[in-house]
Amino acid sequence: MADLNDLTAQEIGRRLRLAREYAKIRQDEAAKVIGMSRPTLVSIEKGDRRVRIQEIQVLANHYGISVNALLRREAVHTDLVPRFRRLRETEEDHTGEAVKVLNDLVKAEVELENILGIERHKNYPPERGINTGDVIELAEQHAQDLRDWLGLGSGPITDIFTLMELDLGIRLYQRRLSSGSKVAGLFTYDASIGACILLNANHPLERRIQSAAHELGHFIGTRQAPEVLEENEKFLSREERYAQAFGRAFVTTRKSFEYAFRQLTAGSNTLTRRHVILLAHQYHISREACVRRLEELGLVKKGIWAWFEANGGITNAQARDVMGEAAVKSDPVKDDADRPVSHRMELMAYTAWKRELMSESQLAELLNVRRLDLRVLLDQIGLEEREADDLFKLPR
Repeated sequence: MADLNDLTAQEIGRRLRLAREYAKIRQDEAAKVIGMSRPTLVSIEKGDRRVRIQEIQVLANHYGISVNALLRREAVHTDLVPRFRRLRETEEDHTGEAVKVLNDLVKAEVELENILGIERHKNYPPERGINTGDVIELAEQHAQDLRDWLGLGSGPITDIFTLMELDLGIRLYQRRLSSGSKVAGLFTYDASIGACILLNANHPLERRIQSAAHELGHFIGTRQAPEVLEENEKFLSREERYAQAFGRAFVTTRKSFEYAFRQLTAGSNTLTRRHVILLAHQYHISREACVRRLEELGLVKKGIWAWFEANGGITNAQARDVMGEAAVKSDPVKDDADRPVSHRMELMAYTAWKRELMSESQLAELLNVRRLDLRVLLDQIGLEEREADDLFKLPR
């Protein structure tokens, strides 16, 4: 933990303000807890008046945070929550839940990276902007430009999640939200932390791929504005229409998708469910997204998907009839999402504990897990490490 004198009054005040805002506590309530006036608390949060350690202890306890987490040098004191509050006049419970999940994941990951000296790779193309021009045409062009910039060509993208994390350096998280949550994804950008995206891991793989591509559109076109993507959302704003069009164009480029469709339907006079199943599988998208893209490109008549919906849809059972077991794609991210802590976070936490950079209690608080569960995890990783001999030591 940092000595109180190691931090400026302004920095301590900023951390106290963020902790209070995150706990949704008003200034007058916090001031009453430590027996001072609201103007005095305002002076503390601005750094005009230096706070005493006893006052920090009382405030930290009231805010639900430890003094150690508040004052630790490497602790991350950037709160993403207020950005999303400003985005919507009324904050729904499910949106609030998703934002908190994203905020906690980012803070934990960044703090562990700081402690371990891990430098996050960022390979960000410039923000394009969408102020002028036809928004759909802009999205199509920007999507192709990004593919060219990444050297992807125009064919199907095998793993968009790895592409976004490793090739671009975006912080991408996939966690399960409440069963009734309408939130499909969140996007926000912070100059010090970078681009951050959360996807709802309750959704099928194909849906999450489309949501990821949608959020990538916000990263490319409107990076400075946070965004909440919900199920069955009506894309009315210019920004949302751009992101939706960008997502479709990035995953299914016009030239490649049209060529694949014509190859698949060569010699056919009518579109069948089999055509849709095979094409959607090839591009790793949902059957609905596949048909809607065909409609958008003028490759089939408008209203095809509405007809399918009115006539039983295109079911998973029908996909298995066409493709057998190949219709069911592996989705290891869902298994990771069921874990209280992701695999990468586990390994970083173990390294921080082994090097005595953080204690068990500090890590349990940071990761929002019970100390007993953390101890089991540390023991498992430690046992695996002890089984290895010198042959397995990594070069430095």
